[in-house]
Amino acid sequence: MSQNLRTASGGRIDRAKPISFTFDGQSYQGFKGDTLASALLANGVHLTGRSFKYHRPRGIVGAGSDEPNALADVSRGGGRSAPNLRMTQVELYEGLSAASQNRWPSLAFDVSEINNFLSPLFAAGFYYKTFMGPRFLPKAWAWNKIFEPVIRHSAGLGKAPSDADPDRYANRYEHCDVLVIGGGPAGLMAALAAAENGAKVILCDEQAEIGGSLLTETTATIEGRVAREWALDVLLSIAMHDRIRLLPRTTAFGYYAQNFVGLVERITDHLQSPSEASPRERMWQVRAKQVVLATGAIERPLVFPDNDRPGIMLADAARTYLNRYGVLPGKQIVLFTATDDAYRAAIELKAAGAGVPLIADLRPEGGAMTQPARDAGIRVELGACVTGTEGRLRISAVKLGRPDVTGVAATTETVACDCLLMSAGWTPSVHLFSQSRGKLAYDEQTKSFVPGKSAQAERSAGACKGTFTLAGTLNEGYAAGVEAAVAAGYASRGDKSFHAEGDVALSAGFSGATPHDQNPYKAKAFVDFQNDVTAKDIRLATREGMRSIEHIKRFTTTGMATDQGKTSNLNALAIAADALQTPVPKVGLTTFRQPYTPTTFGTFAGLSRGDLFDPVRRTPIHDWAAEQGAAFEDVGIWKRAYYFPKNGEDMHAAVKRECRIVRQSAGVFDASTLGKIEVVGPDAAEFMNRLYTNAWSKLEPGRCRYGVMLNEAGFVMDDGVIGRIAPDRFHVTTTTGGAPRVLHHMEDYLQTEFPELKVWLTSTTEQWAVIAVQGPSARKIVEPLIDDIDVAAMPHMSVREGHIKGVPTRLFRVSFTGELGFEVNVPADYGRKVWELIWAEAQKYDAVAYGTETMHVLRAEKGYIIVGQETDGTMVCDDVGLAWAVGKTKPDFVGKRGMMRSDLVAKNRKQMVGLFTSNPNVVLEEGAQITAEANPPTGTSALGHVTSSYWSETLQRSIALAVVANGRARMGETLHVPMPGGAIAVTLTDPIFFDKEGKRLDG
Repeated sequence: MSQNLRTASGGRIDRAKPISFTFDGQSYQGFKGDTLASALLANGVHLTGRSFKYHRPRGIVGAGSDEPNALADVSRGGGRSAPNLRMTQVELYEGLSAASQNRWPSLAFDVSEINNFLSPLFAAGFYYKTFMGPRFLPKAWAWNKIFEPVIRHSAGLGKAPSDADPDRYANRYEHCDVLVIGGGPAGLMAALAAAENGAKVILCDEQAEIGGSLLTETTATIEGRVAREWALDVLLSIAMHDRIRLLPRTTAFGYYAQNFVGLVERITDHLQSPSEASPRERMWQVRAKQVVLATGAIERPLVFPDNDRPGIMLADAARTYLNRYGVLPGKQIVLFTATDDAYRAAIELKAAGAGVPLIADLRPEGGAMTQPARDAGIRVELGACVTGTEGRLRISAVKLGRPDVTGVAATTETVACDCLLMSAGWTPSVHLFSQSRGKLAYDEQTKSFVPGKSAQAERSAGACKGTFTLAGTLNEGYAAGVEAAVAAGYASRGDKSFHAEGDVALSAGFSGATPHDQNPYKAKAFVDFQNDVTAKDIRLATREGMRSIEHIKRFTTTGMATDQGKTSNLNALAIAADALQTPVPKVGLTTFRQPYTPTTFGTFAGLSRGDLFDPVRRTPIHDWAAEQGAAFEDVGIWKRAYYFPKNGEDMHAAVKRECRIVRQSAGVFDASTLGKIEVVGPDAAEFMNRLYTNAWSKLEPGRCRYGVMLNEAGFVMDDGVIGRIAPDRFHVTTTTGGAPRVLHHMEDYLQTEFPELKVWLTSTTEQWAVIAVQGPSARKIVEPLIDDIDVAAMPHMSVREGHIKGVPTRLFRVSFTGELGFEVNVPADYGRKVWELIWAEAQKYDAVAYGTETMHVLRAEKGYIIVGQETDGTMVCDDVGLAWAVGKTKPDFVGKRGMMRSDLVAKNRKQMVGLFTSNPNVVLEEGAQITAEANPPTGTSALGHVTSSYWSETLQRSIALAVVANGRARMGETLHVPMPGGAIAVTLTDPIFFDKEGKRLDG
């Protein structure tokens, strides 16, 4: 098909570079610089999709991210398929293959269009009412067997790709002084002003070419020059400025706390053959000192019967297609407007060769552009409105009427056309401002919501603030840039003023439904084009008792389409306000949620997919353990050696052997997965005092202490041995899975509650390999390898810095087995080398390498807890026998007040105890419930549960740890563990089963 609606010249496309593409299998041509939408319009294609509910024919309405109708599936093959892309933002490239959505078998003939004739059955609230079902059918049966299958089958717009996405998505963190969102006149000025005043600036815009409305402007002048030419010179200056980063094709999709803004940059979607080395998109996570919102405004449609036919579009969109892409949206164009600005589209289209038989202006008095339009030879009817349209797959005529005193507009004539432009005025784009938690204010002059009180370090400028004159927008943008730079800490170098002529002052426009003479209970005057929400649906919601705009939104689904209500919200609000006879400001606005426009899942996932979705972390000693035939288990995201089988041993035999040898001689254990955090600074001891239950100020350098961390509620959160390396430095260890949580907890309190403390926190989990040597022979194994530490003089719970065979080490004398023990910390790169040195020495004493299961048994024999196993998020220190670890004289620490709550000091709380089964060969199941009776009556509450249970090779019997209500007072009492094969009798005992005096800690 030829480009029969392409103008002979003009636009910003490259006519020397034609591009071939397909839409629904048919070949078309466009030019470099086209969007899919502009290229289709150039070829006379207005029918681009079907609506969601009624499957009515729909066409292109807008020219940007506000487009509600023209959604396409763009496929490159090989899993590269993206549904629901707005044709107005899909840049043309050679060979592009696009398909329309939500139709079968074809776009021109869609079987589901029968829904349009059955629309009385699908009134607003239909989906919710189907939950109740007809009265003559069982409700659950009707929903499960009839309504849910039908609704689910018909739900959705595009088809999600089934093949894996082969593309790569990048992620980048960035800081700047000033982030400017929007590259129109206000945004350009704000970025230039901020940079000229010394600030580091990021300017992003969702369009492929930065410039916004200035790229469409052909009549206005700035400083005596054509606005578009002036803008290109300014843009060149900005692009060459060393303090400004330009990000075109970049959408700010979310504004979060503390001036944190999410951006998505589209990198390769516009390329015919993108490099495999390039990511498809890049997520920018930007923290800005100051933000300038220059997001512009969105033209508002008019709500009248049958306002959704293909060929009906927004007036400014038509002007954009003409001036940016050299495309006429039609040959015979009618304009229906309530504002002066739209007149420019009619005048410019007529000058470009289109026929413009009529402008219908809803305003009885007209405006400043009425006479210029008539001078251009265009018929203008004031106080007139469109009461309906004709045509099926494209508009063929409009019906014209005039409202009488009752508000009814009887049709007086029919005007043939193939395109109808509409404009009710402009709605400031306040989505991002609202997301920032700023308060909106209703502006009576523009009849729209504008930014009010800011909640963050932000300022709005230009049309998004309700300023619509070109000069006003330029000056407001520049002033906002200066203010942002000053607020970011730079000295002002003065303001500037810009002069512009030839633009049109915007009137307030119109919102709500326009008059007509059709039955208001049957007329389809669409408010939300994508979701088929009509004016009568909004009124029905109010008749059904909805008063909150949020309830009306959900009842009707208005504003819930992929365009986030950009074109529908204000009209829906005005119709609801009229029905409720309530002023618009009192009805309020719905919540603008992230993302601003639909964003690919791949961008949010980034590199966290496939093997990187749940990355496997291996210790420096992992390969050695694998070579020895170790079985591994997953602990969080770590791979840990579970046990080391020999000669066909199963797990139980291997663990028995490992436990026996550790107690008799020695064992070597890889403890590298323990979390490690360096707490450094002159206030490090005070910080530790506030974060842990016990005292740290008097702990001498070179000594260690067991520390317990509570959350705000007073519950045990983590534990670990902490060594004081120097007066201002602590080496903190945490549980394997707890390191990120503990570091986050520390950072949270340091930044929000204790900012006066001079402390720095560094995660060092991956920096240290940790080799635990435990058992009576541990000192003999370690001592020959240490270069400059007196190992024999090290007391229990001490730490020394030195070298092991020349490798820097932090040597801890600590134990998690109850035996004499050392933990050798060395830089991770030396982990395997040092392990092999220790292992060679350990072989002289017939030592064993042991895994996590043996570690669990050995620690349970000593009654040592594991946070997350003996604790479940509701245990306080006293519950698990750690009351001794709570500083009695400490003035305060995190969780202290929480642990004093009456329910946390109640007498009948669950307390940790040991369990002996009556049959010593029976090993209990972990998690099993404990009851007072062998066969408790139905409804009886359990007294507690088993937390850890093992076979103890040392004691030659089973042992278990448990938490039992008032457990310490029940010592010696017999309770029961009900199991499917019968209850198991257990006797409560001390949780320390072995060497209660701790004599073996000294070897």
